[in-house]
Amino acid sequence: MTSTTSAPPAQQPKSRPGDRIFAGTAKGAGILILVILAGVALFLISESVPALTASPDEIPGDGGLASYIGPLIFGTLLSAMIALLVATPLAVAIALFITFYAPRKLAAGLGYVVDLLAAIPSIVYGFWGIAWLAPRLVPFYRWLEENLGFIPFFTGPVSSSGRTMLTIGLVLAVMILPIVSAISREVFSQVPTLHTEAALALGATRWEMIKMAVIPYGKSGIIGGSMLGLGRALGETMAVAIILSGSAAGITWALITSANPQTIAANIALQFPEETGLGVNTLIASGLALFVITLLVNMLARWVVSRRADFSGAN
Repeated sequence: MTSTTSAPPAQQPKSRPGDRIFAGTAKGAGILILVILAGVALFLISESVPALTASPDEIPGDGGLASYIGPLIFGTLLSAMIALLVATPLAVAIALFITFYAPRKLAAGLGYVVDLLAAIPSIVYGFWGIAWLAPRLVPFYRWLEENLGFIPFFTGPVSSSGRTMLTIGLVLAVMILPIVSAISREVFSQVPTLHTEAALALGATRWEMIKMAVIPYGKSGIIGGSMLGLGRALGETMAVAIILSGSAAGITWALITSANPQTIAANIALQFPEETGLGVNTLIASGLALFVITLLVNMLARWVVSRRADFSGAN
C-alpha cells in the first residue's frame, strides 16, 4: 500500500509596503478622476436646468434652446471634422517619414520640431490665422468659387478677409497635428521587427512593407491619436474666437464665406462676460452639450480601438 503525500501549498508572495502604497495611490487616483468627472457633470446639469425648463421666449435669440445650441453644435463638429480630415493623413505621413525614411539625425530633429507645435499657445495660433494665413488664402478661396462653386462647400461670395470656417479648420489642423503625429510615431516604432524583416525578406519594397506590416499593426493607435486630436479640436476656444469673432450665422455648409457658424467653446468665451441670469444658464447648457459630445467621441474611440485590436496585424 503506497501513501501519497500532497504537495505543499504555494506560498503567496509577500506584499511589500511600497507595493501596497503604489497600488492604493493608483486606485485612489482612478477613483478621484471619476469623482471629478461626476462633479463636473452634476454642476453642468444643475446649472443648465433653468435654461432647459425655461420657455422659448426667455432664451436668447429666437426659437428656444434647441435653436440656440443647434448651430453651435454644427459649427463645432464642422470645424473639428475639417481639422481631422486635413491633419490625420498629413500626421500619419510625417510619422511614417520620420520612422522609416528619414536619416536618424534628421528624424530626431524633425520629430522635435513637430512636437514643438504642441507647445505654442492657442492664442498665438489665432493671431497667426487672422494676420498671416487668412489674407493669403483669399486668392485660393476665389479659385475654389470659380472652379468648384457648384459644390455647396465652396459657394460664394468669398470672404474678403479670409476669416472663414475653412481657415479655422486649417488652423485647428495645425494645432492637432503634433498630437496625432506623436502617437502615430510611437505606435509605428513598436511594430515587431519580425514583421518588418519578414516582409522585406519576402521581397517587399519599403512601402509594401509599411502597407502590409506597419499600417495594420498601427491602425488602432492611429485611430486613438485621431480621436484625441478631435477632442482637442472640439474644445478649442481662443483661436476660433479670434478668427471668427463677429460671425454668428446659422447652419450653413459654405466654408469660404463671411457667414460662419460659431463653435460652442468660442461662443461661451465671447458671450459669457456680458451675460447675466438665464443667459449664463443658457451658455452652461451649451457647455453641457459640448461635454456630452466630447464624452461620446472618447467612448466611440475606445470602442473602435478595442475592436481594431482584435483584428490587428499584431495578431
